[in-house]
Amino acid sequence: MPSSTAVRTTRIREVAAAMGVALAVLAGLGSISTVAEEPAEHAGPANSLAGETSPYLLLHAHDPVEWRPWGPEAFAKAKAENKPIFLSIGYSSCFWCHVMQRESFRDPAVAKLLNDHFISIKVDREERPDVDQVYMAALQAFSTGGWPMSMFLLPDGRPFFGGTYFPPRDKPGFTGFETVLAGVAKSWREEHAEIERAAAGLTEIVRRKLGKGASRRKVPLGPEVVAEGRSQLADQFDPEYGGFGFNPGNARRPKFPEPVNLVFLLDQHRRDPAKAPASPTSAPSNRDPLTMSLFTLDHMARGGVRDQLGGGYHRYATSRFWIVPHFEKMLYDNAQLASVHLQAFELTGDPRWRDEAGATFAFIDRTMTSPEGGFYSSLDAETKAGEGAYYVWTPDEVKQVLGAGPDADAFIQVYGLKREPNFEGDRYVLLEPRPRAEQAESFKTTPAELERRLAPLRAKLLKARDQRPGPSRDDKILTAWNGLMIAAYADGYRVLKDDRLLRAAEKAADFLLDKLRDPSGRLLRTYRAGQARLPAYLEDYAYLAHGLLRLHEAAKDGRRLEQARALTDRMIADFADEQDGGFFFTADDHESLLARSKDPLDGALPSANGIAVLNLMALHRADAGETRYLDLAGKTLDAFSPFLAQNPASMPIMLVGLLEYHDVRPPQKPAPGASADAPKVVSAQAKVVEGQKPKAGGAVAVVVSLAIQSGWHVYANPTGQEFLKPTTITLEAGQPAESIRVDYPGGKAQTLASVSPEPVSLYEGKVEIPLRFRLTKAAAPGKLRVLLRLKFQACDDKVCLAPASLVVPVDLTIAP
Repeated sequence: MPSSTAVRTTRIREVAAAMGVALAVLAGLGSISTVAEEPAEHAGPANSLAGETSPYLLLHAHDPVEWRPWGPEAFAKAKAENKPIFLSIGYSSCFWCHVMQRESFRDPAVAKLLNDHFISIKVDREERPDVDQVYMAALQAFSTGGWPMSMFLLPDGRPFFGGTYFPPRDKPGFTGFETVLAGVAKSWREEHAEIERAAAGLTEIVRRKLGKGASRRKVPLGPEVVAEGRSQLADQFDPEYGGFGFNPGNARRPKFPEPVNLVFLLDQHRRDPAKAPASPTSAPSNRDPLTMSLFTLDHMARGGVRDQLGGGYHRYATSRFWIVPHFEKMLYDNAQLASVHLQAFELTGDPRWRDEAGATFAFIDRTMTSPEGGFYSSLDAETKAGEGAYYVWTPDEVKQVLGAGPDADAFIQVYGLKREPNFEGDRYVLLEPRPRAEQAESFKTTPAELERRLAPLRAKLLKARDQRPGPSRDDKILTAWNGLMIAAYADGYRVLKDDRLLRAAEKAADFLLDKLRDPSGRLLRTYRAGQARLPAYLEDYAYLAHGLLRLHEAAKDGRRLEQARALTDRMIADFADEQDGGFFFTADDHESLLARSKDPLDGALPSANGIAVLNLMALHRADAGETRYLDLAGKTLDAFSPFLAQNPASMPIMLVGLLEYHDVRPPQKPAPGASADAPKVVSAQAKVVEGQKPKAGGAVAVVVSLAIQSGWHVYANPTGQEFLKPTTITLEAGQPAESIRVDYPGGKAQTLASVSPEPVSLYEGKVEIPLRFRLTKAAAPGKLRVLLRLKFQACDDKVCLAPASLVVPVDLTIAP
């Protein structure tokens, strides 16, 4: 979903006004950059979180706020006392979650307001992603969303207002949490009917957004859907620094690794190998998937988003340049990136990517692996010295460890400490601003020799860094994230033939299957301090089965195949939507929330539905002649076909699954240049504006007329929503014309429940689009045809066809 900060429902606006809360505050939180002072540790009595196992919840167990864990007791108390619920959702490595705890939740005045007027519930979003999903959907109805999530609920769980981080008291440009709490409490007493109306409206939005799931309307999925997904990713690609989601209008927006995109692009290269670029460090001049992938991996590996001393990758970079990261480290990022690096090594033979995977495994072995074999969840971004303090250096600190001399000078040059400081306090995030080959040339040596010189220097600095106060570790073990890391270690053994990697994968798999299942054999979500708890979600089953299947592929152990098959069969029994296809996020006997989602979109984590399709295809290949899993994979793809057709780049893992399905059951070929159904829905013709006498080198005015079938529409240009595909007209390659300018007419604003709660801009019926292009000077006199390419996406109110295109000829006579 795009940001919806500027669009708020009238009901929510009215309630917010009654509470005296300035909602505009929420849109400005991204500009906060200062780190709050760390107060003395609170030593008060324990609250109800003391019996939890989540490190994040335990961190709040001695707050003066009377926190309660999510559960029926908290809701029953809210109903009995007729109090609203304050729901706070965060996670252990969330920087601003810790800031809000220090500033607000340990503040006696704030705690008194919460304790007197609210029932306060604290949730670890990593333990309860279902709860997080529901209330994030509510928050995004009037805010950009984020964590800490601060939501206000009725005693029955329906949300009526919320935000993210609030400082304790008002300050210029920011509404304080005391003001928010006092306003909500006052409205609860005096404007209860307004609150009820706001809750009804928000609940409707949540159910519409999350409850839509798969559609009963199916769309044919041919190769054009995959081609469109690849094209969309190429459009999002940053040609200067790699990565995706680049917006020239906001070049400093954060940038995430997004390994799901790289998995798809590398799979595209594997299926249709192109000539590999001579160097991944040169700016890509085309949209080749391998070029985009290696260019991205190179810039990430040399950037500050990679831990240059300890290995592994931070969560994301704060700008497109990959320089300063947000310093937390997540298990799931490193699991996926290790697999991507191994895939890049397989496809290119470049040992650099083998070494990148090895550095990540070394980091996981050293820092994130439990004695039992499971993998811990994350490392915090901060220590008591501040965010990132553990990782940054000054040149003097480097020289204190390495000594003054040529070694320190070489390290300082290679890792960017001769430039202007890139971090606050005249400190440096270590990175390699220049490619290693260039650095080696400046030292008159080879990259291999330079690496042999640098490796022991990094080891010395890492040993010294280990003496600093380190970031806290969230040592809970999550089934889903462990499944991804098992897959990475299994891939490592298959590619590198290192027995240590196989032993790590085997030990983790045995641990999970032994400790994270209930007596009936169903998976549990989380494990810590000897306790496994909470029913598992779809991603737990899908990711763990995925890891076991990768382990089977690597070690040829039939036992792992049987374990994966058993988990998948249980997943089908508990999560499958037998009527419409696809899989729900929660099991059929899971706690009932406001909506039961069935999300196919990839994000920081791959879509569990997408991974489920890959698992089903792997099981089909293993069971020759058995079509049960193949049929279910096809039904899942059909269920999400409207989403795939509408925005395939948002579902790269599902696209990989679609191609694997097509390997077995090829689709019918669509008409050239369009989806099979598109010509039935949209037609177009072009006419030269009367009275012109076009000449070589001159301009030509043209009107393209669209005829859109009744009941259908195409998206206007602009669409009003950045994730939708606008109608565009371009010149076909090789035409005797250039410099096209299209004057797209305004569209009809309409709200489509199946797309977004916000208005989108549409073209319907008859539409005329004026444009001008200039003929080349080489255009010969006489009859001439110029070809235009019309690109569009045809939709009705419930379903979208695949993005399609039509060639529109322009016939004209060139004057002598």
